[in-house]
Amino acid sequence: MDERRATGPTPASLVPTRLALQSVAEHVLAAALHAATGHIGLRATPGGFGTPWIDGPESRRRLRVEGTDLVVDDADHPRRAPLTTVGAAAALAGIEPGAPLEVYTPATPLVPDAPLSLDPAAAHLLADWYALVDDALGRLSAEAGPDRATTVQLWPEHFDLATSIGEVNYGGSPGDAGHDQPYLYVGPWSPPTPHGGYWNESFGASLAVDQVPDVEAALAFFRRGRPPSG
Repeated sequence: MDERRATGPTPASLVPTRLALQSVAEHVLAAALHAATGHIGLRATPGGFGTPWIDGPESRRRLRVEGTDLVVDDADHPRRAPLTTVGAAAALAGIEPGAPLEVYTPATPLVPDAPLSLDPAAAHLLADWYALVDDALGRLSAEAGPDRATTVQLWPEHFDLATSIGEVNYGGSPGDAGHDQPYLYVGPWSPPTPHGGYWNESFGASLAVDQVPDVEAALAFFRRGRPPSG
């Protein structure tokens, strides 16, 4: 894991792939999870991201994206298919597509029959990024103690993997309107004034993917944002 380095695809393929995968996260995975549990927090899963295990009346199941495939882990009826449209993914999952509007306003539009623009190399980069961030946040949470860190979750509306410790948010984003490439972030609830050093964002601090060669580098960045003890 420590040797993982997320480099390769340019924004020309990364951005549309990110948005396509986020639409699946919002309108299929979060929709299914919310219908079953009332929650929307996803997880990093093998090869990408997915729901936690969901207990059903007869068996447990999990929906996840692995690369550019949707996988339904179900003891009774496991299945997999390439992601083509949100509508087809929802049909494979056995749900009606659509983010839970009563919980949040989705960042991506619901267009069930629109082709998903997916580049396998970009999807692989994002999967590796989530795995690296999940590892780093897990280690950071362990250092903080089990009662201080929130569960590491992937929030569909921002598509970032994050936790909170005390009054600071720590996470990894796959990119957004202000960042074409993935990045780590530290966001204190009361952000310091940006000064061009570590605190380089209005919300706190960020570090671009090309400056994160491994999990240790990510963990070092997060540790720098921890408030002084005592």
